[in-house]
Amino acid sequence: MIEVTAPASKSFSHRYLIAAALASGTSTIHNVLDSNDTTCTREILSLAGARFTPLAGGSWQVQGTMGKLLGGKTEPLSCYVHESGTTCRLLTAVLASGKGNFRIHGAPRMHERPMGFLVNALRALGCDIVCEEREGFAPLQIRTRGIRANNLPAQEHVGMHALAVSMDESSQYFSGLLLASPQAEEMITLVLGGSHVVSWPYIGLTLQCMHDFGVKFLVETREHVDDDWLAADWRTLSHVEPMCLRVKVQPGPYRAGDFYVEGDWSGASYLVAAGALGRQATRVKGVRTDSLQGDRALINIIQDMGAKLTSSDNGITITPTPLHGVDVDMSQCPDLVPTVAVLAAFANGTTRISNVAHLRIKETDRIKAPANALRSIGVTVEEKEDGLVIEGKGSDVRLNLQGMRFMTSNDHRMAMSQALFALKANDVRAPEMFRLMDDPKVVNKSFPDFWKTFEAFVDD
Repeated sequence: MIEVTAPASKSFSHRYLIAAALASGTSTIHNVLDSNDTTCTREILSLAGARFTPLAGGSWQVQGTMGKLLGGKTEPLSCYVHESGTTCRLLTAVLASGKGNFRIHGAPRMHERPMGFLVNALRALGCDIVCEEREGFAPLQIRTRGIRANNLPAQEHVGMHALAVSMDESSQYFSGLLLASPQAEEMITLVLGGSHVVSWPYIGLTLQCMHDFGVKFLVETREHVDDDWLAADWRTLSHVEPMCLRVKVQPGPYRAGDFYVEGDWSGASYLVAAGALGRQATRVKGVRTDSLQGDRALINIIQDMGAKLTSSDNGITITPTPLHGVDVDMSQCPDLVPTVAVLAAFANGTTRISNVAHLRIKETDRIKAPANALRSIGVTVEEKEDGLVIEGKGSDVRLNLQGMRFMTSNDHRMAMSQALFALKANDVRAPEMFRLMDDPKVVNKSFPDFWKTFEAFVDD
């Protein structure tokens, strides 16, 4: 049996580092993911006043700022987010809750990814934001003396002054504002706005982080806009509708403590898929089957495709079996789309992936890029506006990959998902697959040890 370990959760690593930087006192965060994205977050928080000391085993000691993240007094503090959408959107909101001048900027692709909903929300909270090139996009400058709720409008059908936040494009707008809200002097109420909801489980991760750090909040839901609001258990929410959820966040400090970052289901998805496509049973350690991470949905998706899985307290075991196509709405787990697309390519029958139109504004167009990758190995794929239709080649197909060149499109998830092709190849072993990539180091964004871990998948 092959045994591999999932990387630490990128989503929790970002959030715990941010909360620790805002906290009163010193925190210790264990098992933090060491990647390009989390390094960006940590470095910006350091510039704004938090102190980070590395410890053994991937842990960090964090001296918090008591909620006083500071920018420049005359010139803005340069906050370079590189290509990390999570860093960009979460820290834009969190830094706006501090004091001073901040400049948010990144790699060219980051300046193409929309932020208009977040910019307008922060302006409603009293921040002065100037977009340097295009309205609603970075690079942008924030001039702030903190956020305040006293000028928020009364929201129709909400019954109180609140900030309506759209999640049509990204859940990161809502998460960033949640993390920033305890910094205000009065309670802030965030209402889920927009027309539809994408990536809802990431809000659960944000609320989990805030709860762990002692922030007080109340989540309320209702079935219809004319119904009364009722308190809800945010841990069990799996589906929400616009204007039917609100979060009341009380002002107060983040409480320092000792925390452990769980394994990452997004990173584990490639290892689980490798177990399904390879020739040996595979045990993936370090992931929790009761996690709030949305990408835990891979368990259900791959089981629906016919995979044989068994789980334990600290991992999951996959035994290779023939797969079949499925129809799957992936709006709540969009990061899994490149992985599921590859599984679908080697399944019997048709797979339809839907409700992920927002993937076109990720690191690359994550509808077009997976489609092109599958076509390069002879798979029939139809692009839809919001998804993919994939005609599987079956589990017995064998590929000849030698001499091919696979384009990562500067996207870590494209590199790791295409690596799975080697498990169906006649002429390329899994550890050699990185040589066929135009930019194998792009995995450093979220899973720096991917290629080393992938060496375990060698057929006997």
